Amino acid sequence: MRLAVNPTRMELLKLRRRLVVAKRGHKLLKDKLDGLMKDFSAIAVEYKEARLAVDEELPHVLKFFVLAEATSSRTITEDALESTRQDLQITRKPRRIMSVIIPHLEIAFGESQGGYSMIHTSPELDKAIAGLKEFLPKLLRMAELEETVRLLCQEIEKTRRRVNALEHTFIPRMIETIKFITGKLDEMERSTTSRLMKIKAQRIQQEAEAQVGS
Repeated sequence: MRLAVNPTRMELLKLRRRLVVAKRGHKLLKDKLDGLMKDFSAIAVEYKEARLAVDEELPHVLKFFVLAEATSSRTITEDALESTRQDLQITRKPRRIMSVIIPHLEIAFGESQGGYSMIHTSPELDKAIAGLKEFLPKLLRMAELEETVRLLCQEIEKTRRRVNALEHTFIPRMIETIKFITGKLDEMERSTTSRLMKIKAQRIQQEAEAQVGS
């Protein structure tokens, strides 16, 4: 399907310039898509490994909390946790992958405040708290990778649509329109040349007849 433009030389020049830009843009987008796919594949593998590690470790972390309640009591465990405080600071520092802004999380623990009785609480509670503190960075890293995979998927889909639109729609339509305008201009040029030749032939004939008459 051709573009709706007038078959003039000006439009032909405009279309040729647009075609050059479109082909250059198509190449850039194709290179971007290839780069995104490469980065996505590597990050997807890392995310899968992080997810499996979190799924495997989480039950072990929760097990110590269950054992802490079982060996003392839920009330004592909750009171011990309530009397203990430690600040947790999560800093979001975005970075870029192929122009895609992805999250990067940094975690920092502050000083512990308060405490609980070692006599009335179970040793499993210490293990549970230590295990949770070690587990949290892994959980955040998995969340970071999951969001990165989601954002890259969106960008890959958007870039692929643009590549396909240029490759299968816009560029072919511009090429077809350029061929159409070129054909029309050639036809008009042939028609003009033929008309001029007829006019010239008529003038020559008129001049010849005038010479014969004189």
